[in-house]
Amino acid sequence: MTYALVLVVGLVAGTVSGIVGTGATIILLPILVYTFGPREAVPIMAIVALMSNFAKITSWWKEIDWRACGAYAVGGIPAAALGARTLLVLPERLIDIALGLFFLAMVPGRRWLASRNIRFVAWHLVVAGAMIGFLTGIVVSTGPLSVPAFAAYGLVKGAFIATEAAGSLALYISKAVTFRQFGALPVDIVTKGLITGSSVMAGTYLARLIVERLSVATFQRLLDGVMAISGLSLLWAAVR
Repeated sequence: MTYALVLVVGLVAGTVSGIVGTGATIILLPILVYTFGPREAVPIMAIVALMSNFAKITSWWKEIDWRACGAYAVGGIPAAALGARTLLVLPERLIDIALGLFFLAMVPGRRWLASRNIRFVAWHLVVAGAMIGFLTGIVVSTGPLSVPAFAAYGLVKGAFIATEAAGSLALYISKAVTFRQFGALPVDIVTKGLITGSSVMAGTYLARLIVERLSVATFQRLLDGVMAISGLSLLWAAVR
């Protein structure tokens, strides 16, 4: 029954993440914490993130912007490794509040950038990758942070989903390797991650059928919705 719940929620999380590029952690992590405890939930989610991003990449392989992905990874890979080795010196509540406010600010911020036709170029993604990579190393997930970065680069729908996933995959591999070096990924954790990740991957492949039917305007509204929900969720977690 326990694994059945995880698999069902994983399928839903994978579908949502496959449509808008992020959101799997927000949906799935509370169930993982409830089922396996917070100590195991973080490394399990790292395995799930690897599988989820791999599914997005293979779903939209031909639409990946490799220049954007490479720029993001150049800054993000070493920063993620550094973050994973760094003790969290700031209070977790303060980080939740800061990230929550950032997500909420990026809803009008993304629209402001688009209305003035301001676009990110490759070096912007290098800087964004370094900042997001470091945070990815020290907190559970920063998926929504990469949404405004790649959206500002001008990517939408399949190209956005696949390129963001490819860049994020590089960061999560760096994080997972570091976890492995510190003994945080024993065989039982990897097994649980693979089982959970299989349902997320199934939902991700299912999402392609939905994304292909979405208009660009609808897709961008969904992105705004995910960032707003992410921001409010983090603020709620910080104040409760």
